[in-house]
Amino acid sequence: MITILTATYNRAHTLNRLFSSLEAQSDKRFKWVVVNDGSTDNTIELLQGFQEIASFPITVLSQKNSGKHVAINTGLASTTDEWVFLVDSDDLLTHNAVEIFHGDSFNISDDHIVSFCYRKADLAGQLIGKLIAEEDGKSAYMTPTEASNFYKGDLAYIFRTRTLLKYPFPSFVDEKFVPELLIWNRVADDGQVLFFHHQIIYLCEYLDDGYSANFIHNLRRNPRGFGIYYKSQINRESSIIRKVKCVIRYLQCLFFLLIKKPDLGSVRKPKKYDFL
Repeated sequence: MITILTATYNRAHTLNRLFSSLEAQSDKRFKWVVVNDGSTDNTIELLQGFQEIASFPITVLSQKNSGKHVAINTGLASTTDEWVFLVDSDDLLTHNAVEIFHGDSFNISDDHIVSFCYRKADLAGQLIGKLIAEEDGKSAYMTPTEASNFYKGDLAYIFRTRTLLKYPFPSFVDEKFVPELLIWNRVADDGQVLFFHHQIIYLCEYLDDGYSANFIHNLRRNPRGFGIYYKSQINRESSIIRKVKCVIRYLQCLFFLLIKKPDLGSVRKPKKYDFL
């Protein structure tokens, strides 16, 4: 079995699309765990309706609005399957996504593999990122940082649950975002990640209120979350240019942290993962 884990916040208008893609799966050996991150729309009622008609198990968890990274931690805590597939609430899967994964995980049975990673496309089926030449083969082992620079586009990761559980997302008071690549890299330190160059199993849409469309705004609001990521990336990047870019972003985070007004009602002791 595989758990499909979705964190959602005020995405009632897109959840039906994701649910329909799960109902259409050619292989139903999966569970859907949805973490409601304090939504104020009709998300809960919609999910309860899905539970009544679904042909697969659905677990709904709720938390106060804390950000996607905390919702992932919450969902993982209830996951018992060997593998977990993180799928955003405004995206969907191809009809054979689960079937493809089960086939690959059966044919490539290696305990050293901590993640299988596939390509994403937009809703029209257009590949996101770089088109890889056929002569480069069907797959390759890389780190997530190497893959990010190689594919130049978002990727669909399926993780071995026990390994992902070892590396929960850090959380910071008054912040609601930590870049996922921080954790994906830590997971890859424990084993190998197999990337499939051409296989698309995930379809996505970039919304106007999403993180990709509001990068600087989110950097300003989440300086610690971004800061711990960019500090880590300085050593992980291989090229001098990318290292310098990470240093610049890290300095931006320090600046935004210095000018950010503290919430005096949310004071807490520094934790070991504070990046300063």
